[in-house]
Amino acid sequence: MKPIASEDIPAGADWVYEVKYDGFRCVLDWETDSVRLISRNGIDLSSNFPEIVETCLEQVSLVEDYLPLKMDGELVVLNNAYQANFGLIQKRGRLKKRDLIKKQAAARPVSFMAFDLLACEGAACVEQTFDQRKKKLADVFAGESELGKRVHYVDFAENADKMWDEIFVHKGEGVVAKRKNSRYQPEKKHHDWVKTKNWRTIEGFLTFYDPKNDYFTVSVYRDDVVQELGKCKHGLDEEAFAVLRDLFLSKGTKEKDGYRLPPAICAEIHTLDLLKGELREPEFSRLVPDREAGGCTWKKLQLDLAMLPEKIEVSNTDKMFWPLPGLKKGDLLVYMREIAPYMLPFLNERLLTIIRCPDGVDGESFFQKHLPDYAPDFMGGVEGDGEMHFVCNDLDSLIWFANHGTLEYHIPFQTVGSENPCEIVFDLDPPDRKRFSLAVKAARLLKQLLDDLRLVSFVKTSGGKGLQVHIPLPDDRMTYEETGVLTQAIAWTLEKSHPDLFTTERFKNKRGDRLYIDYLQHGEGKTLVAPYSPRKREDATVAAPLFWDEVDDALQPDMFRIDNVVERVQKTGCPFDGYFKTGKQQVLDDVLAMIRS
Repeated sequence: MKPIASEDIPAGADWVYEVKYDGFRCVLDWETDSVRLISRNGIDLSSNFPEIVETCLEQVSLVEDYLPLKMDGELVVLNNAYQANFGLIQKRGRLKKRDLIKKQAAARPVSFMAFDLLACEGAACVEQTFDQRKKKLADVFAGESELGKRVHYVDFAENADKMWDEIFVHKGEGVVAKRKNSRYQPEKKHHDWVKTKNWRTIEGFLTFYDPKNDYFTVSVYRDDVVQELGKCKHGLDEEAFAVLRDLFLSKGTKEKDGYRLPPAICAEIHTLDLLKGELREPEFSRLVPDREAGGCTWKKLQLDLAMLPEKIEVSNTDKMFWPLPGLKKGDLLVYMREIAPYMLPFLNERLLTIIRCPDGVDGESFFQKHLPDYAPDFMGGVEGDGEMHFVCNDLDSLIWFANHGTLEYHIPFQTVGSENPCEIVFDLDPPDRKRFSLAVKAARLLKQLLDDLRLVSFVKTSGGKGLQVHIPLPDDRMTYEETGVLTQAIAWTLEKSHPDLFTTERFKNKRGDRLYIDYLQHGEGKTLVAPYSPRKREDATVAAPLFWDEVDDALQPDMFRIDNVVERVQKTGCPFDGYFKTGKQQVLDDVLAMIRS
């Protein structure tokens, strides 16, 4: 069964709404001793995605009452809960060598997103209604969201607007609306599944027409050189298409495969994204004959693809913010928009202190933590001590901050309304970047201590010269007094083990060349730079989450900048994925026993 494309999302009590994932559609055919992944063309994909097969075979005991079963779904590489990475799943699908497949499966495993149930206990379910099938599918998952971390249940929402807002923030592919009482039917012989895509609208000029297939080449200027972005054909009505075609045929220069015109004819194009320099699934939105081709630039393309919120009237995007790497305010806006799905959860419901640099890193800067009178109504605020403090809970607020030159975002260790910390963070601060290796050594020793206490930890660069180790906590399980006892004990243990390398001495002139373990920074009223926050440094570094196996001698503090961190997250995944879930499940028995004894 395939969804039918529509620009509008159907509304009404008869409909529910699911995330549309960008991957490979397939059926998971699950029996007691065999698992197969079958594409909609009947191709067996099992050998290309062994991690799904292995996960299912490991979880047979959880679903044995429902076997054999068939689940309809999407094979994806998840960037986040709403967005899949089509480039990576496409690459996986092309691999043939078993060792390469195994390597990729370990580095960036795929997930199967189950959204429908075709057979259960060997009996077909397609004649049941969608809501009946969906309820049975939820039963298979026993009310959980996943089976073995690789097979996920795709839930639905009843509010289309809220679902679309999430899709927009996370830059997902789109929404599929499904009629509750519909049956499962072949292909598109129905009116019951409707897909609406989350198009990016970009501007380009048309430079070439191929009369053999009616495709037009879309281009932009990049550093004053014409760069092709791909070919586009669909979307124009017959009259507009005929006018455009005739213009190329009558005014264009004849070449081997078609007709070429200099940059002049501009168009707005719908696309899903840019993949390897080419537009994905481009469609004409409209021709814009009054637009100047010179305005269709690579920088403008990046801003358009970023999908900045319409509420924010961005300004001065060409202002230089980081002269050394040549990064402008527009680059900051694009970074903040792209990193928002990964950064916002750490800002949510926390009082915010920002550092604003309206003229970039070389201009004046100032701290700010109170909501100004000129802030728009959508900006969140929390009253306290007779003042209105900042919070940043949504995309609109984050981009507003960036548009006003905010380069740093600092957060406390507790959420609004709570007196207790929701995390512990150790700040490992070497004397300078040349001695960054001290931070690496300290972080690895610290992790071993935390592992011995059965505490799951996460690590990030500070964006400056050190590292910071995070320990998420369950809500209201530890007080600041208790976390203070723990951080002091651990800091002193590290200091005693290597007194020539580490110190807890607060006065800089007494530290010498040793790394400072700043356990006192973790306390009520104190703040620390948020994960993924840019820093006010000349090389545009970011407080970048890391995987623990990256904390080695090759690690350097200047490796992660606003111009490469988004690509890194999409390629390798977010190292802080699962942070809050880990916090809820954190085992504190050993720690609390030690502190309270």
